[in-house]
Amino acid sequence: MEHPPYLAAQELELLLGDPEDPGTAFSRARCLELDEGEEFPADLCRVLERWGLQEYYVPVEHGGRLTDYETIMQVMRVVARRDLTVAVGHGKTYLGGVCVWIAGTPEQARGLADDIRAGLPVSLALTERAHGSDLLAGEVSGEPDGSGGWRITGEKWLINNATRGSLLSVLARTGEDGGPRGFTVLLVDKRRLAAGDHYRHLDKIRTHGIRGADISGIAFDGAPVPADAAVGGEGGGVETVLKALQLTRTMCASLSLGAADHALSLALDFAERRELFGRHLVDLPQARHTLACAAADVLAGEALATVAARSVHTVTEELSIAAAVTKYLVPTGTETVIAELTRLLGARAFLKDVHARGMFQKVDRDHRIVGLFDGNTLVNLNSLVNQFRSLARGWQRGTGDTDGATRAFDLAAPLPPLDPARLSLVARRGSGIMATLPASVAALRAEATRRPELKSALGPAERLLAVTGRVHEAMDAYRTVVSDVPPAAFDVARRYSLCLAGAACLGLWAHNQRAAGEGRTGALWREGVWLWPVLDRLLVRLGEPAAGDPDAYPALLERLRAARETGELFSLLPLRLGGATPEGTSC
Repeated sequence: MEHPPYLAAQELELLLGDPEDPGTAFSRARCLELDEGEEFPADLCRVLERWGLQEYYVPVEHGGRLTDYETIMQVMRVVARRDLTVAVGHGKTYLGGVCVWIAGTPEQARGLADDIRAGLPVSLALTERAHGSDLLAGEVSGEPDGSGGWRITGEKWLINNATRGSLLSVLARTGEDGGPRGFTVLLVDKRRLAAGDHYRHLDKIRTHGIRGADISGIAFDGAPVPADAAVGGEGGGVETVLKALQLTRTMCASLSLGAADHALSLALDFAERRELFGRHLVDLPQARHTLACAAADVLAGEALATVAARSVHTVTEELSIAAAVTKYLVPTGTETVIAELTRLLGARAFLKDVHARGMFQKVDRDHRIVGLFDGNTLVNLNSLVNQFRSLARGWQRGTGDTDGATRAFDLAAPLPPLDPARLSLVARRGSGIMATLPASVAALRAEATRRPELKSALGPAERLLAVTGRVHEAMDAYRTVVSDVPPAAFDVARRYSLCLAGAACLGLWAHNQRAAGEGRTGALWREGVWLWPVLDRLLVRLGEPAAGDPDAYPALLERLRAARETGELFSLLPLRLGGATPEGTSC
């Protein structure tokens, strides 16, 4: 089954060529060289810009190539699989512009689109040294200048591309008392300001991972900003940012997916070559199980992220749920994958010049930052806790946009354009994705009566449905929680996230298993080869007793090895890798 978003990603993948060939512009060797020197990957960004990656940051209605969020997620996954530093450094421009796409005027959108398409970096300036994720505590102020504009004063810190960016979307306090209506997003164009007088750049912060990225800051000193710089109107900044974060949190999954792809391929190559006790590591039972569990976790993240990216268009009013779950679960799932594979590689996971030039330790370092972008784990879980009332009520009543969820599941269904006006801070009728779970289990049950080979996947699906009911019951104790969230509520939100991921996986399989079973990845779909271990892994992470069925994993491991052997990405849908030579040097 060839799927258009993967075909777009395939185009970029093949253009970039074999990453193991040091003669290619975007080679592993070059990425490691830049990382070692903590140098911004400007030359690699230019390679992407010649292809037109920046066009994908601009919605098609403003002259760009961003037609749907599933496509940009897969395209950015290609970049992240090559080098997270490049993906973070270049992709930040989308984050910088998203507030304008959501709430800007046609004139703002047109001007910003022209700048982005010309290759100008854009940044999103939210956080401050003293306040972190607490946006309502922000002190950067926009004082009225008497002619409808503002003068910005204060410091934004830990800002990606603060120094390189020509334009910044700055969240500034424009109401003296602050509060939800006391902040405004101001689109600041540094080209119109006097460096040294109106602003100064803060020093680059040295980071453990993504060493070459421009993680710095900017300090304003009465910087003049005209009236037409306000995005979404004066006082609408917090609402605009929170809606924008629903999109950016969903898209952060591409960074984690790319890192997981890379880490898994490095570990598999090592296991295929490393000899212990007279056998290859990949032939030892514990190593086989570790690889298969990692493979299942990677596919679980891919399935959830795919449904979430499509739900941007089809279940827009409920994106606050899908985005929070995706931003929490995909990065933490990838962290788990990397941690498990680290134990498989042993010392070679940390060494620079042994296996694959030491690329594994770079992937590990680089990915640790992803869980902190656009709201960390606790921020995203807290946003779910705040919606427990509507989520529990929706589950009991079977409400939520189930039609929109079904369109998100069905990869053959065309995606409508995103209507930003449909974004909501609260999913008032619950989650349509979650509400489809009983029907998806029933569909699998009916299919298993005709195809006995699916009965193995049916067992964990039935158990997941039962767990999901208990999780929603547990929400009742926290329906009125607003602040001072107890630790137990966060654990309920964590369990809810895993259940929603299961609903996404079941929905995706049920609506595509026939068509997908005919393609190059068809062996994954037939007989529930990916579905069974993915559901089993979700039950393990839910702490369910007797989860971790060893019989669920051998077939998946063989598909992982076959994909690597044939030069295909190990994924739910086909994508041929640029350069079929397995990575690694000596073991």
